Amino acid sequence: MTDSRLRGLHRLSLKERISALRTAGFLGEADAALLQAGVPLLPTAMADTMIENSIGSFGLPLGIAPNFRVDGRDYLVPLVVEEPSVVAALSSAARLARQNGGFTTIRSESLLIGQVHLHELPAPDDAANRVRTNRDALVAAGNAALPRLVARGGGLRDIEVRQLTLERGEQVLTVHLLVDTKDAMGANVVNSLCEKLAPELAAVTGGRVALRILSNLADRALLVARARFALADLGTTTEAAIRARDGIVFANRLACADPYRAATHNKGIMNGIDAMAIATGNDWRAIAAGAHAYAARSGRYVALTDWQVGPDGDLEGRIELPLKPGIVGGTVDSNPGAGLCLRLTAVRSADELASLLGAVGLAQNFAALRALATTGIQAGHMRLHSRSVAAAAAIRRGQPAETPRLTGGATACGKVIVYGEHAVVYGRHALALPISDAVRARASRSRRPVLDIPAWGLSATLAAGETSDPAAMVATIRGGLGLAKNEWSINVDTRLPRAMGLGSSAALAVAVTRALALATGVTVDDARVNEIAFDCEKLAHGTPSGVDNTLACYGRALLFSRGDVAHAEPLDLAAVPPIVIAVSGSPGRTVEQVAAVRERRAAIPGRYDAVFDEMDAACLEGASALVAGDYLTAGALMNLCHGLLNAIGVSTPEIEGLVALARQAGAAGAKLTGAGGGGSIIAICPGRTAEVAAALAAAGYRTFGLQDELP
Repeated sequence: MTDSRLRGLHRLSLKERISALRTAGFLGEADAALLQAGVPLLPTAMADTMIENSIGSFGLPLGIAPNFRVDGRDYLVPLVVEEPSVVAALSSAARLARQNGGFTTIRSESLLIGQVHLHELPAPDDAANRVRTNRDALVAAGNAALPRLVARGGGLRDIEVRQLTLERGEQVLTVHLLVDTKDAMGANVVNSLCEKLAPELAAVTGGRVALRILSNLADRALLVARARFALADLGTTTEAAIRARDGIVFANRLACADPYRAATHNKGIMNGIDAMAIATGNDWRAIAAGAHAYAARSGRYVALTDWQVGPDGDLEGRIELPLKPGIVGGTVDSNPGAGLCLRLTAVRSADELASLLGAVGLAQNFAALRALATTGIQAGHMRLHSRSVAAAAAIRRGQPAETPRLTGGATACGKVIVYGEHAVVYGRHALALPISDAVRARASRSRRPVLDIPAWGLSATLAAGETSDPAAMVATIRGGLGLAKNEWSINVDTRLPRAMGLGSSAALAVAVTRALALATGVTVDDARVNEIAFDCEKLAHGTPSGVDNTLACYGRALLFSRGDVAHAEPLDLAAVPPIVIAVSGSPGRTVEQVAAVRERRAAIPGRYDAVFDEMDAACLEGASALVAGDYLTAGALMNLCHGLLNAIGVSTPEIEGLVALARQAGAAGAKLTGAGGGGSIIAICPGRTAEVAAALAAAGYRTFGLQDELP
């Protein structure tokens, strides 16, 4: 059985949480990749099919509450909610409940009620009796209209009659159709059945049909959930625990006596239930309406829960409310996010989902009352609220990610390839742009030379005899500069992530070469620096194209080709293109990707060469567009090239999601950059750099521009 006790989940990064859920078995590979990509779980194209006049889809946070054990089975609870502290409170309450066996639930039946109201009755009492007399025939007629539901074991189970007297004395007959909708929410089925049977009921009663629609007071689908909380878990001392326990019991008594307090009490319950209902694609409005109506069933609005001191002094809680959710049909089927969340819960039936919802409601109520009875509701709530306010302010300022500003030392540029990845290996063109001031290195004399790169978590010794990759790179640079003595430590600042397709290894080699030359007084021109860096690139990549080290050294936009002799043509751009760079969660291995493409090309070389020719043409046209400042055309060609890169197998689900997210946020074009298999994407965003960067950052990805700050 999968264990929902996931310790320390809140301390992980967003991407680490997703990986943890994948490792624990709650997420499949496809769902994990979709979440890692940060794409909207409801694409705008799908939203357009769900409602009229759609103009997009609206985002809310999707969180996970672990620790739930209900009826002996472990669950994770997906929650769509914007209110701080809900997820944390639920997780904590579930953890305390599971220490005493978790939640237990009871459900006697699960029927949805359809109502047909009839008025203008010649004889109301006789009309009611005629409905009862014709009950079997009416049930048979109803089930004949529901063949698919009946085949699944559901259908019209019974018919009940209620007589109402309106305020002016008018008599109304209300016929209840009790329908087992199985694993569907069932609103459409029940409404259709009401309309189907309404004419027959009118004929039987002699009355006139007024209304025919389901009731959201689903009191024939009641769910009872219980939990016990050990006294010792309620406080750090026995005295504090007793105060907390008795405070919860008293707060519940208040909610049973004061409707003003009861409204807030029950709203707290629905904080959890509604959030889970939204996540799983259920009609949260119907669930909330039914719950509040049930709370007022006695004619006085009261709490849905009951908290008492148990015979052993522990705290015992109970909740009772109508719950008729679904796991198939309607929004559940049309919303891919709802499908993902249902798979995450691993519930096997609608009744099982109802049990989980009931447990969530009781847990949320416990957490709220405990806070009220002890520290007060604002302490944790406002701490989390202030965090979200600060994050929102940063996004509004167009600063979705912090990029270190590098000062002093010798510099080098990173690079993004705009067009021509992989095609350049086979003699076609590639167009690359520099990431300015990306790496800075400083060299100082030391008896124990090391290479320190704090941003990468790297501190490598450079002592004689070391054969690590960093030591080999520095030894190559020292040899290229004619430095015999190994007496220099090097400190590097970088805003480039490692192995993400942004030329980090070449930029490192150029910056270190310049730093050592500066520290030792060796005179070296850019051409020689480039040669040394190219030798270092051979260590890193085997047979590099030369693009990365050339960009790192010269910091110019280049149209690059590699035939018998490599050629780099500088491009004069009027302005720095409005490009946003986003770094994925997975590194890209250039050597592996180049080798894999070579192997696939060997099987059908003609087809691959045709693709490379198309990339080459797009590259040349894109170069002209960038020189002219025509970013819309440049973006369209980027989209085309990304599709071709996907076709040759170097994209990933996460990269596809990033590209889609950038385009949906307003990018004119977006594509992977570099060898692929992970790494980074670039998006060209005329007039939309801040919006695109914010959307990518909100999904958990680091973003930056070609210059230190985004335009």
